[in-house]
Amino acid sequence: MRQAGDVAGTRKAVTDILQLCFEAGAWKTLNEQIVLISKRRGQLKQAVQAMVQQAMQYIDQTPDLDIYVEIERARLIKKLAKIKEEQGLISEAADLMQEIAVETFGAMAKTEKIAFILEQVRLCLDRQDYVRAQILSRKISPRVFEADTSKEKKKPKEGDNIVEDAPADIPSLLELKRIYYQLMIRYYSHSNDYLEICRCYKSIYEIPSVKEDTVQWIPVLRKICWYLVLSPHDPMQSSLLNATLEDKNLSEIPHFKLMLKQLVTMEVIQWTSLWNTFKDEFENEKNMLGGYLGEKAAEDLKLRVIEHNILVVAKYYSRITLKRLADLLCLNIQEAEKHLSDMVVSKALVAKIDRPMGVVCFQAAKDSNDILNSWAMNLEKLLDLVEKSCHQIHKEMMVHKAALRV
Repeated sequence: MRQAGDVAGTRKAVTDILQLCFEAGAWKTLNEQIVLISKRRGQLKQAVQAMVQQAMQYIDQTPDLDIYVEIERARLIKKLAKIKEEQGLISEAADLMQEIAVETFGAMAKTEKIAFILEQVRLCLDRQDYVRAQILSRKISPRVFEADTSKEKKKPKEGDNIVEDAPADIPSLLELKRIYYQLMIRYYSHSNDYLEICRCYKSIYEIPSVKEDTVQWIPVLRKICWYLVLSPHDPMQSSLLNATLEDKNLSEIPHFKLMLKQLVTMEVIQWTSLWNTFKDEFENEKNMLGGYLGEKAAEDLKLRVIEHNILVVAKYYSRITLKRLADLLCLNIQEAEKHLSDMVVSKALVAKIDRPMGVVCFQAAKDSNDILNSWAMNLEKLLDLVEKSCHQIHKEMMVHKAALRV
């Protein structure tokens, strides 16, 4: 009938198939037949339309028991994933957890949703699936942790979904905030994104329970200082650096306050003296919260000191020889040229190297229009000065003439 173009016959056959499945209560078969019929090659549009209209009548009568037990199913999947993890089957545990999209569960408590998603993120990080971990972490907005938990819950209106209370083993919102940022630190550590790691520690530092306990906030503040120093120079890093220096708690760890001040002060830093001063503190981070700073941290620290020194030189010099620049940076000429070139490529500063002459020029090339405007402005200032001088001379001459007459 379909191939012959019999619209009436095809429409009746389609509706009869759905009716038989419905009367038999074969909901799975009904679903399969709807998909099968709609995908038939050369299927008539009128037949598909009739099928959809017929299926819409069954929506209110479909069994929806899975909707009512979705929360219980999610909790059971979580327990099963825990068992799989204890057996060492981390990939299977992560796959099980990813099947559940708790963000669509209207009756689940907010803290339980967050805890479930954080567990999904943790399992993805454990099996080193960083792409999926990032996708899952974006389901949680950091603003959700700023909600005022002291406010009384509003009574649900008639017809609204009743939100269940979270189980007793679900952590509080502030504890979930700490877990969230600890997981994000693990994620950003994979790509050595020091500034984002610093911001995560900053958020942990702002938790009231952490800020009130000296034993907790000192290791966190140490990590903030280290990752600020390791972060490349940019406006966000500079803003966080100045904000951290204004923190009164920084006086409790004077070594780190001195280190941050050295970065803020536009003076050349001697790498050897800095490393000798802070080497023990750097190695001691293994025993602190968050553990070791990373394999590349020592190299990156030296690189940040070199970049700071180049910015200082660019501020005080318009032209300098490569040899003198290498001496100031405690490097050889080839290394100094390489680091300078990298900063120019990253647009951290403007510089040109005259290699035959061995001279570095830090002045940006001016546009012809800018030069002309500057010349016109200077000429205008010169004419103003000439006019003021003439006026003063004329004034003095009039004063002297009046004195001679008397």
